[in-house]
Amino acid sequence: MIEYVNLDATKGYKALQDMKRSSVKDLLTTDRVRSADIALGGGLRYNWAAMPVSDEIVDGLQALADEEGLIDKYKALLSGEMMNTGEKRLVLHHLTRGNVLGVKIEKDGEEKGAFYASVLDSIREFSEKVRSGEIKGSTGKPFKTVCQIGIGGSDLGPRALYLALKGWADGEGVKTLNAEFISNVDPDDAAAVIERLDFETTLFILVSKSGTTQETLTNRDLVLETLKKAPVEGLVPSKHMVAVTSKTSPLAKDESMLAAFFMDDYIGGRYSSTSAVGGVVLSLAFGFDTFRALLEGAHEEDVKATECDIRKNGALMDAMIGFYLRNIMGYPSTAILPYSQALSRFPAHLQQLDMESNGKHVNRFGEKVSYPTGPVIFGEPGTNGQHSFYQLLHQGTDIVPLQFIGFRHCQYGKDIETAGSTSQSKLNANLAAQIAAFARGKDDENTNKEFDGNRPSSLIYGDKLTPKALGALLAHYENKVMFQGFVWNLNSFDQEGVQLGKVLAKKVLAGCEGDELLKAYADLLI
Repeated sequence: MIEYVNLDATKGYKALQDMKRSSVKDLLTTDRVRSADIALGGGLRYNWAAMPVSDEIVDGLQALADEEGLIDKYKALLSGEMMNTGEKRLVLHHLTRGNVLGVKIEKDGEEKGAFYASVLDSIREFSEKVRSGEIKGSTGKPFKTVCQIGIGGSDLGPRALYLALKGWADGEGVKTLNAEFISNVDPDDAAAVIERLDFETTLFILVSKSGTTQETLTNRDLVLETLKKAPVEGLVPSKHMVAVTSKTSPLAKDESMLAAFFMDDYIGGRYSSTSAVGGVVLSLAFGFDTFRALLEGAHEEDVKATECDIRKNGALMDAMIGFYLRNIMGYPSTAILPYSQALSRFPAHLQQLDMESNGKHVNRFGEKVSYPTGPVIFGEPGTNGQHSFYQLLHQGTDIVPLQFIGFRHCQYGKDIETAGSTSQSKLNANLAAQIAAFARGKDDENTNKEFDGNRPSSLIYGDKLTPKALGALLAHYENKVMFQGFVWNLNSFDQEGVQLGKVLAKKVLAGCEGDELLKAYADLLI
């Protein structure tokens, strides 16, 4: 019988609070660097050697994970139990990339695994026809660009994954279609993208699960109006737009769409990159086989996340150490630092994934909690970040836990050797140096040049950022966030914090309806 209790009602939490704190400086040895290392999916590894957790603390984290039944809760989710308590929904994003437990899930009169598989078949068939030139634009020209219109999870994840794979595809000689993204309702965002497009060779992907997202529909209307006014003879807008939506949305049967690809209410926006939301744009841009490889990497990591032993389960270890840093050490933020320009937008996706999931002040039953929950997430690629905010990370008054991501080889395979080393070697030298510098610090008589050290960090690393590795990286973070939500007894799968602002924005557009404070601010801007 699975029990859902608040963190502060567990024996394990009290035990961890009473344990002796550990110092990164004292713990970090060459042997620990080699041993504190866990295999993830997709050829990746997670190294937690520079984290302030002794063997005793790791044992305590294991005991708490067992007490709270984290793996049992994960398997309950995978089995189709209702885990989104706020919206009374299943949580099925894992099923979009494979059935981890082999359990069939019946809902809405259909077997959900078969439904997701049928959507994949539709994506494969359509993307192959577009990429081969069998499906062309309305003036007879093949499509060269795809442009996704969506916001939040319909933009951040797919955009991050597209950028992450572009260099790999170019390096491998994969035929690519260029991808653009319109997300912000700010008209300047859409205008800047539209300015770059050749309408005759562009296919738009409209993404809205409900079919009613205000920002997305506004941008759709702007695009359609621009297409209609374009001085191109024979241009038919309906031959240049597809929808990714639910079967019940207004877009599902919209005749102005060339095709529709379906998702359902059991795939949250920030967890939707392995559904049609990411699948259509990535399959069109890089080919369905590339997207399939990404799914395989994600599924491989999902399977590894079922392991009960924390020392063999990277997502669970990452989650539990993150909990320890937040609730025992009291650190309110975490920096994600990829030493890979391809992952330039990945921290932005993780901001939404983590902060929208676990930025909650009530538990899964709607009761207020008395302990800290999700941290603030931020980050930029190295080495750029070193010349930006690393000063605070090294010598600021707040300690910020760090998570580095790095790869032995670059994606393009094009590099230059100067001063005895390649650019990739210089990049990774900086990464290794930063981990050591943050951990060990530096003594100096000049206090301006003194570094306290003891700044905790972890490292996710691999050989090369491939589609399979990227899928595993994505799933690692999704599962880490899920486990932490279970630790804090949260519902990590709704986002009521997004809704209030939407409601008030509609009220402003309707004239503020007697809300004088709202009107006062609206008068400053509208």
